[in-house]
Amino acid sequence: MNGINPLKLLQLKSSWEQFQNRHPKFPAFLNAAAGASLEAGTIIDVTITSPAGRRIGTNLKLTAEDIQLLQELKELKK
Repeated sequence: MNGINPLKLLQLKSSWEQFQNRHPKFPAFLNAAAGASLEAGTIIDVTITSPAGRRIGTNLKLTAEDIQLLQELKELKK
């Protein structure tokens, strides 16, 4: 497995900050979702709508392994 490129990480951090400034409600939503009591069996449903009205969506039911991964990702944020 390759190591993490620190320069790329800094670029990603800058891009994420710009994204947050353009779309402040989305990071707030992610923080609220991360603070929710997610447990195995929780369903995440995502729908994307294009400007032309075309919709595509999917959902997934979280497993215990998924919850563990999300917890580890939360720890990276700290």
